[in-house]
Amino acid sequence: MALVPVRGGAGSDPVLSSADDVADFEQEIVDEYALAMAAAGLNDAYIASSRAMVVEFARSLTGPLWEATYADADRFLAEQRRSGLAVSTRAGKARTLSRFYEFVIARYEGPIRRATGVLVEQPIDVFNRQSAAAYAEVRVPPTDAEIDTLFSAWRAGVSQARKYLPAARDYFAASLWRRVGLRITETVMLDIRDWRPDLGGFGKLHVRFGKGSRGHGPKPRLVPAINGVAELIDWWLAEVRPHYGSDWADPDAPLLPSERYDRRLDRCGRVGANALRRGLAIQVNQWLPTWSGRMTPHVLRHYCASSLYLAGMDLKALQELLGHQWLSTTSGYIHVRSDHIEKAWHTANQRVATRLAATGTKE
Repeated sequence: MALVPVRGGAGSDPVLSSADDVADFEQEIVDEYALAMAAAGLNDAYIASSRAMVVEFARSLTGPLWEATYADADRFLAEQRRSGLAVSTRAGKARTLSRFYEFVIARYEGPIRRATGVLVEQPIDVFNRQSAAAYAEVRVPPTDAEIDTLFSAWRAGVSQARKYLPAARDYFAASLWRRVGLRITETVMLDIRDWRPDLGGFGKLHVRFGKGSRGHGPKPRLVPAINGVAELIDWWLAEVRPHYGSDWADPDAPLLPSERYDRRLDRCGRVGANALRRGLAIQVNQWLPTWSGRMTPHVLRHYCASSLYLAGMDLKALQELLGHQWLSTTSGYIHVRSDHIEKAWHTANQRVATRLAATGTKE
């Protein structure tokens, strides 16, 4: 993305003698905001989406951006709801607008007030900002028995599948989500070179395209091949991957290829995320119909976190495994199915009963 600073930049007073001057100054503010995001190290895709969101809001206004009020934001967000956008999407737009107006107030409030007499206000407030609690969905994962039913039947059916290679690939990908909690994009972007059996006691996957925070780009990490993943990768590389073509020994070839041959690359291309999602959905519909429409790669990621926590892995280790920046995010992935709360309640009541009994004896 190429951005060029315009007229004096933030801090200089604009001369707004015509409609064109107003439009140019609005464009300057939006461009300077994009430059500020680039200076902060945010990636081009994040900057472009934020900029497009601000422009969308600007087009909904009857006046310039700096005259927007909370009532304008109310109308805009209400229209987003009526258009059928998901609550999380509307919340993301509200956050983007809030950050943009924080920028405008911090850098342009003085020049705007001196040039127009308008005091810029923050149109996103505590009343129209979508609360995270209002759209957060607790992804309670399936039980161990349900997961075992699904994957046992899936694995047994791979050899009988009409298309063996994509069936085995989809099973392999879903097993990575289940066992070490990889995200679907992280899985798709793995290359053969990313499997490092020489690292650690189990070997490690080099996840080069881990999810970054707030558009800061990929956040790489090393994921140990625990929980049976080392054996799973050995099966995949030895018995399945060579059947996709001679590139199985090319370190730059995708670990999970598409079944479609790419003439430009002279090999199979990289599998798409939608193909893997579709493969999971087909198996769930067949072997675990109670979860049809609800089982996703991210649900399996939650299952992985919960099952490893119950197996004794501490939160800090889980945070590193899942690639979370904050420990609080990891804690939200843990949905304990055991009776530890009931046991704690019973133990507390026993202590109270024992203390009361001892007090009564003394009296």
